[in-house]
Amino acid sequence: MPLNDDQSSDSDSSRLSESTASSSDSEYSRQSFNSDSSSKPSSPASSPPKSITFDELMAAARNLTDLTLAHEIAVNANFCIKDEDLPRNSLAGTVKQIVHKAFWDHLESELNEDPPEYEHAIKLFEEIKEILLSFLTPGANRIQNQICEVLDTDLIRQQAEHNAVDIHGLANYIINTMGKLCAPIRDNDIKQLKATDNIVELLRQIFRVLDLMKVDMANYTIQNLRPYLQRHLVDYERTKFQEILEETPSALDLTTEWIKESIEDELSSVSDESSSSPGADSSSKPIISPTLVLNNGYLKLLQWDYRKTIPETLITDEVRLQELREKLNQLKIIACVCLITNNTVGAAIVDVPDFAEQLKRISLPLLEGMNKKTFDLKEALNAIGVQVCSKVNRSLTERGLPTLNEEMQSNLMGQIAHIVEENNPVSSLIDKRIQFFMRNFLALPSFQKCMPTMPGGLSVIQTEMEFLGSQYASIVNFNKQVYGPFYANILRKLLFPEAPMGKAETETPTN
Repeated sequence: MPLNDDQSSDSDSSRLSESTASSSDSEYSRQSFNSDSSSKPSSPASSPPKSITFDELMAAARNLTDLTLAHEIAVNANFCIKDEDLPRNSLAGTVKQIVHKAFWDHLESELNEDPPEYEHAIKLFEEIKEILLSFLTPGANRIQNQICEVLDTDLIRQQAEHNAVDIHGLANYIINTMGKLCAPIRDNDIKQLKATDNIVELLRQIFRVLDLMKVDMANYTIQNLRPYLQRHLVDYERTKFQEILEETPSALDLTTEWIKESIEDELSSVSDESSSSPGADSSSKPIISPTLVLNNGYLKLLQWDYRKTIPETLITDEVRLQELREKLNQLKIIACVCLITNNTVGAAIVDVPDFAEQLKRISLPLLEGMNKKTFDLKEALNAIGVQVCSKVNRSLTERGLPTLNEEMQSNLMGQIAHIVEENNPVSSLIDKRIQFFMRNFLALPSFQKCMPTMPGGLSVIQTEMEFLGSQYASIVNFNKQVYGPFYANILRKLLFPEAPMGKAETETPTN
């Protein structure tokens, strides 16, 4: 029985988006790509190009900030707000110190007048009152009324007119209230406040501790919010990105280009295979898998030049992907070092227990920080070569075997030093095997817990590769869940440009 248009729209779009989040190619069909697009957040609608106002741009920026923050809170268990002061020797830090000192010196001079001038102090009490009230949970009416009553600035001003302000009494009340509201980690700070006699220094330290309490409250809120975000993150991120797309129609341009490049790579690969296969029909249009297109696009991110802007749909995971790339580069060099050493020295070390692990332990410290601009990889590889030769000779000596002669040592060190060169055969081989392993990881169903087979030459880094592979697959699978509908629309347009456009794409305003 045929479905009506709306049912067909939701069903087809849902099926397509689910397909992009799975590794099964059989669920894709031409019919899926010709179906209507739903206008719901789960199936993003596209809009015609339009000029946007500054307010619309700022609204999109706020949505992106909210999306990025929510994503980081949900996926990063260690994410928290930190209280970090400006460096003292920096210009901003120096300016801050000068301005703050001038403010507190001015306050001290006012309070030392006869009679004292309380206006600036009253403004501080007003600010402290607002901060304390912000810490209260809904329903804390008694302490709320008490704070408002004690720190009633109108009353304090009346007392100041008659020189009857008990400023120390107000400060003590504030400290006691802070002690009731603060986290246990701030108990020592509260004790130090109670031991401070100078009223100006006391007020300054009260604000310092209040700032710390704000950070504590923010982190407490994050901690409570995290489980909720984890449960609803897919829908939240998809909805937020749809809002960004409505405010900024060009918000998928880089993503479209990223997918387009992956399609071109796949077409080129299929074309090469067809030309090398006898009897292949060169006139037929090649059929490529959308899942394979996406997976190859994700694999490119492991070799991405992060000086370039990453596709918009991956911005929230840019830092994690960059860290993965850097760790994989480090592991690639270690695997190259071990393979070169085994091939150069041969059977004399192959059977030595844990020898590859020893080479890894030698290499790792020398490769620390290799992602930094100041890191000299050639120098590090030279140092690794020297250490490896020393380790090999020590092992050979311990077993009564002749050590490496000068020529073999020079050959071994030279091969290790050349790992960094472009098109180095050993580096290219290890890189292909790492890519093969990661591709197999993406091909696994998300519910399958077993690891793909480790390619030869990577056994020394197997533990690290499986850990990074799990992290990588987790990032990719979540990204597919969130942005699958967006990818489906892009793939539909790029793979089947002659197909009729979906309802959301044809029924757009003409203005």
